[in-house]
Amino acid sequence: MALVLTGLGPGDVAEAVECLIACAERSTDPELCAYRRHLADLLGDALDALPTPTREVEE
Repeated sequence: MALVLTGLGPGDVAEAVECLIACAERSTDPELCAYRRHLADLLGDALDALPTPTREVEE
């Protein structure tokens, strides 16, 4: 399954990952905590799979 997010950049998704992790740490429900961490891991893995932007060096 694929998801296309328009209007969001990698930094925005990284912020969402950080929020999910913070919410998981504060959760008193173990199932909810595990689910939030799972979502954070999936989004983080997707971010890691993105191609790294290259910069052209001017000579």
